[in-house]
Amino acid sequence: MNKIILAVGSKRGPKLNAVSEALAAFSAALAPEAQFEVLGVEVESGVSHTPASREELMRGARQRAEALMQVARTSGDTWHYFVGLEGGLDVIHEGASPDELLRHSAFKQTGHRRVFLESWAYVTDGARGHYGRSGGIELPEALAHEVLENGVELSVAIDKFAGAVGIRDAQGAWGVLSNNFITRQEAFRVAVVAAFAPFYNAEMYRAAAVGVRQTL
Repeated sequence: MNKIILAVGSKRGPKLNAVSEALAAFSAALAPEAQFEVLGVEVESGVSHTPASREELMRGARQRAEALMQVARTSGDTWHYFVGLEGGLDVIHEGASPDELLRHSAFKQTGHRRVFLESWAYVTDGARGHYGRSGGIELPEALAHEVLENGVELSVAIDKFAGAVGIRDAQGAWGVLSNNFITRQEAFRVAVVAAFAPFYNAEMYRAAAVGVRQTL
């Protein structure tokens, strides 16, 4: 039986379990006759401890996957997919256009700010790569201030906020904020399923690309 290895740029339980759960859902569509293995490898994201924009989240996920590719090249390991996962914040200034944000510093005050926790995935087979993300859940302003203005890592801030220790490796900030209706693991699972879609649903993506070309 053909064996396909998915390398994940982390050894943390919620991330590895998220990939395993996602794989259980779509593995038959991806490669029906294959045996799969999820391998955790600790690599750096190259971004801040708590990414504070969608762009930084995407960059962190991609750079984890690219770091895995470099590890595989150096070690000579044959890994088929490289999965980078990154969690952090997306800051939205509600009701303000980009021009207004540049002209008026008042729009940058907390009264106009919405801060969302998001989980992102980037998956590549070495030739092409795709992103996926979870939904977003809004942070209380006090928690957002602790992270964004005071520079406290989200995992530390959420422990203090919830009065617990080690939340990152349990339900995560997602679980605390959603009262465990959505856990960190579940958010990453959704992101991974979405990122893998162009691989396990390749026919649809090819058909869409052909259709676009034919209309040009």
